[in-house]
Amino acid sequence: MPEISRSMQWVSALSTQASLEAAVRDLVDQVQGQLQSPPDLGLVFISAAYASEFARLLPLLNEALPLPCLIGCSGGGVVGTPPASPAKEIEQSPGISLCVASLPGANVQPFSLTEADLPDLDSPPDAWAQKIGISPAAHPNFILLADPFTAKITELLQGLDFAYPDAVKVGGLASGNGFQRQSGLFLNQTLQTEGVVGVALSGNVTLEAIVAQGCRPIGRPFRVAAGDRNIVLELSECDDFGGDTQTPLTALQNILQDLSEADRELAQDSLHIGVAQDSFKENLQPGDFLIRNLLGVDPRVGALAVGDRIRVGQRIQFHLRDARTSADDLESLLNCYHSEHKRSTSAPIGALMFACMGRGQGLYQKPNFDTQLFQAVLGDLPLGGFFCNGEIGPVGGTTFLHGYTSVFGICRSTAN
Repeated sequence: MPEISRSMQWVSALSTQASLEAAVRDLVDQVQGQLQSPPDLGLVFISAAYASEFARLLPLLNEALPLPCLIGCSGGGVVGTPPASPAKEIEQSPGISLCVASLPGANVQPFSLTEADLPDLDSPPDAWAQKIGISPAAHPNFILLADPFTAKITELLQGLDFAYPDAVKVGGLASGNGFQRQSGLFLNQTLQTEGVVGVALSGNVTLEAIVAQGCRPIGRPFRVAAGDRNIVLELSECDDFGGDTQTPLTALQNILQDLSEADRELAQDSLHIGVAQDSFKENLQPGDFLIRNLLGVDPRVGALAVGDRIRVGQRIQFHLRDARTSADDLESLLNCYHSEHKRSTSAPIGALMFACMGRGQGLYQKPNFDTQLFQAVLGDLPLGGFFCNGEIGPVGGTTFLHGYTSVFGICRSTAN
């Protein structure tokens, strides 16, 4: 079919049939009942309830609905949009989500990498382009799905940021049977159990990211005055270079004294560190911080251990996370995105959601919270995705692996 006669379309399907065969038939029926143009890309996400049948998924799906490019993975839960229904989050029960997109004028480049395939971090951008199969000059964006046990995901993200600095990269770490470390990655006809699979999208298609880390700052920002790798030893006031310092524990104790009783109780197990990503921005906002876990405190010297390397001179701020904060954070980011793009002549066609398994009903005490909020603000976009062991998305122009986060990748045409 000539490109000019095709329309850009994104279809999302969801099945909760207990039988794999019945679920695949259900998904295919849903897609075929909605898709109006030949497909270019499919993304499939399957819950851990089918762990013993991961190897059977691709043959069944490809026989019923051949796709020129198909990637996917297993998840702790899945996200999908049944016909004429809002998007749903299926947790702790059988579920398969399938997104199929018709992308006229787009280039869809699938790829697969193992740890041994990754270029050295000192390698030039061309080394990464050869592995991925697409030039940085094509201005691609990426969807990445990785095995949590063997993929060197941090090195991968650093390398892709170096080779493709302007590209949006979203995705997540597969999850499955945690006791047997069993997860699955899917690429066309192949089931993989290690590395990363992905797709680079370029041409008449773009991805835009929303990264909801679900935290709010408390106290004021500080500058790291002394530290060692992930250990913060001393803090100073942000505008007081070379002045008085204090231990992180002292700073935290002073902040806690000014909090409400509810927040002090919350800080017992929901305290995090935000690391500012812009070295020059004066008035830091909540979205300017990369949230990292607070691993521990050494009361002898007042030091804090953080779940990432911290450099002297960086600005940090303590943060709290709870259901209300997470909801407010996501709603604010969605409203901001909507305001920035409401005058665009190219409307979004669909989206992917990569959510931490620590969100969902366990956080909000109600089902479908993030998906309902997403569609309430941005409309009835077809939405698919899964619950991850870690979420991939940008903060401050750099791509990170997150926790407790919902990352959305929103797809639209580049045509104006």
